[in-house]
Amino acid sequence: MEALNSIVGAINGVVWGPLMLVLILGVGFFLQVGLKFMPILRIGTGFSLLFKGREGQGEGQISPFNALMTSLSATIGTGNIAGVATAVFLGGPGALFWMWMTALVGMATKYAEAVCAVKYREKDELGNYVGGPMYYIKNGLGAKWAWLGVAFALFGAIAAFGIGNGVQANGVAQVLESNFGVNTSVTGVVLMVLTAAVILGGITRIGAVAGKLVPFMAIAYIIAGLLVLLINIGNIGHALSLVFTYAFTPSAAEGGFAGAAVWAAIRFGVARGVFSNEAGLGSAPIAHAAAETKGPVNQGLIAMLGTFIDTIIVCSITGLAIISSGAWTSGESGAALTSLAFANSLPGGGHLIAIALSIFAFTTILGWSFYGEKCVEFLLGVKSLMPYRILWIVAIYFGATADLGFIWLLADTLNAMMAIPNLIALALLSPIVFKLTKEFFASGGQSEEPGGSPAE
Repeated sequence: MEALNSIVGAINGVVWGPLMLVLILGVGFFLQVGLKFMPILRIGTGFSLLFKGREGQGEGQISPFNALMTSLSATIGTGNIAGVATAVFLGGPGALFWMWMTALVGMATKYAEAVCAVKYREKDELGNYVGGPMYYIKNGLGAKWAWLGVAFALFGAIAAFGIGNGVQANGVAQVLESNFGVNTSVTGVVLMVLTAAVILGGITRIGAVAGKLVPFMAIAYIIAGLLVLLINIGNIGHALSLVFTYAFTPSAAEGGFAGAAVWAAIRFGVARGVFSNEAGLGSAPIAHAAAETKGPVNQGLIAMLGTFIDTIIVCSITGLAIISSGAWTSGESGAALTSLAFANSLPGGGHLIAIALSIFAFTTILGWSFYGEKCVEFLLGVKSLMPYRILWIVAIYFGATADLGFIWLLADTLNAMMAIPNLIALALLSPIVFKLTKEFFASGGQSEEPGGSPAE
């Protein structure tokens, strides 16, 4: 195990080095500029379309609203509670600033991903729409780039067991054991049963569950977080000052916090930002490809809200709660740090975090099961779907009882491995994204193809 740890650690150091940060922030910024900052300027348009998108308006399996909720079910998870806390613990308060930067450019990335997903989606043998990076690489870039689509699908199928299964199950098991004394094995079995009840019904059932559970849990967590910030309102100004100061200068050691260099703030802010909102990973467009949408740009405008909601709203509340409460200097890390911040401010705050993390993680397991199976379907065909779902359910138990440190490391590494093929594809397909966007707004939003079917 030690040898495996060191091998994965070495790979992690390379894939999360300067090249990856340049790729994620660089491609996102390039797309944001190419779109003339439309994703930021059109947030209101996106929310308007989201409200109208509760009912499907084209071909697909799930409504545009449920497509976003499925995407959010996979992103609002341990990244928002444990991931933000880990970023602040390792990179200092300045890491939150770099999470914001990742999200602002990531809105353009997520928009482009969904546009490409709907534009180049296709129907599988079961008559369902399938899409995502592997399909927009195959249908948009042609045969010479086919290996890149295979690489993404391979990384995605394996990464799903880390970021979407093991990390989530482990997070739930640990937090329920420490707060309520629930044995990790019991948690593993319960999660297996609940997950099986949903994912064996496919994307329609996943979308229906996500459409009800995600809005409820997100709003509840936001309200609790705002209460913590209200209680610590006198410290908010100082907390924001620390975020902006330590984004560009080293953060000094304080209390149980060991201090951090600027590079650590950037690295962990970007890494945990991507882990949380998944912009650039290529996972979310797999869900958006199944949407009953009028066309690519319509779904892109809805998809970009995922990054805004996840990081700019939810992660900000977590990060500011940790910093304003003073918990960031306690020496705690991960979910325990967020739990401490809430417990210091709200009666029963620690238990509230335990429940929130459990629900967040459960929906993440559901969303990522769909991502993983679509990657496997691309590689092996529809006959692989049921065996994959069964393997997914079984893996939850092992995730719940495994070593957390290694799972985080593996998930972090596989995140980057997924992002590389996807970011290359987005850069190469950017002229198509810019063209479709320009035509859409030039025609007042009427130039979409019915159903968003692939156009060559």
